Amino acid sequence: MNASPSQPHPAEWTETQGLLPSVARDLPAGRHRFHKEQMMTQIHEDLRTARADGRPAVAARHRNPFLRRTVLLPAAAFALAGAVVAGVALSGGNGGGGRTALATGPALTTRIGAVDATGAPRLLDRISLAAADISGPTPHAGQFVYIASKVASTYPRTNGDKTTLVSQELHSRQAWNSLDGRDGWLIEAGETGEEGMTLSSDSPLDAAYDSLVELPTDPTALLRRVYRDSDAARDPEVPRDQAAFVAIGELLGESYPPADLAAALYKAAARIPGVVAVDDAVDAVGRHGVAIARQDDTAGERTEWIFDRKTLAFRGERTVVVKKVAGSPFKVGTVTFTSAITQRAVVDANKEVPGRAG
Repeated sequence: MNASPSQPHPAEWTETQGLLPSVARDLPAGRHRFHKEQMMTQIHEDLRTARADGRPAVAARHRNPFLRRTVLLPAAAFALAGAVVAGVALSGGNGGGGRTALATGPALTTRIGAVDATGAPRLLDRISLAAADISGPTPHAGQFVYIASKVASTYPRTNGDKTTLVSQELHSRQAWNSLDGRDGWLIEAGETGEEGMTLSSDSPLDAAYDSLVELPTDPTALLRRVYRDSDAARDPEVPRDQAAFVAIGELLGESYPPADLAAALYKAAARIPGVVAVDDAVDAVGRHGVAIARQDDTAGERTEWIFDRKTLAFRGERTVVVKKVAGSPFKVGTVTFTSAITQRAVVDANKEVPGRAG
């Protein structure tokens, strides 16, 4: 939905209109490695190394908890190489042991849901009201946010001169993050060993709980902040409105937004041009629901946030190819990434699983 006539179009907002200092601007110099040239250099090196030792050239397309990759580079870049993690310490919990192997299968595909170009504001208003009524425990100092999910992705795999599309098997992902985002743990097959890996950062993160509670809950002010921060991180080839939509999705997914902020995020999303409602979408574990989505015409992909059809609770997200793009190996109907949130909780210690505390 477009912003109301009395409000400037979001694409006209500039960084000088931001309300709060950008998190990205507060990072130390060593973490400002988000420029396209440096990223592409690393991508090309990863691709060369991957092909040399026979590894798949592409890692999972889902996000790293400490880096909003989807707004840094065009989607096409991630069809060529694995994720680049800049300024984040990643070390294996088993002394740097190897990753847990993942089986692969044929490309993930789906029926593309019908779009209602005018239904998004009404649906998002209902979702916002539902989110405002959901109140979880308020975290306190020393606690961690725990998110469990199921994820899978489709990527090109090259053997010799032949490239085929393959998918990761659906697998579990468990992520812990301290309230300031400086400490955490990740266990995910294909990305870590069985014991997982520690995640640490020397700076607060924008999806960390402490950062979320500082965000404005006025939808207009919040959307200004979203545009400003996503502008600071995105590649110029990624459209501004798409980057803003993806950024809001990041704050709704693997994080723990307070109820009033979640409600405001949905109201803010309704003001992003190009946002639509989708009549049917399926999350990673097969739960059907309705979706709020936006299409990136450059990449030919549609990002969908999936909600329970009755309760309107957030269930997960997926990225679906809806338009063939020249040079891309992905066909229309391919699901390049899918996720389903299975548990969201506050725990007292890093690596503590809800219900299993000692």
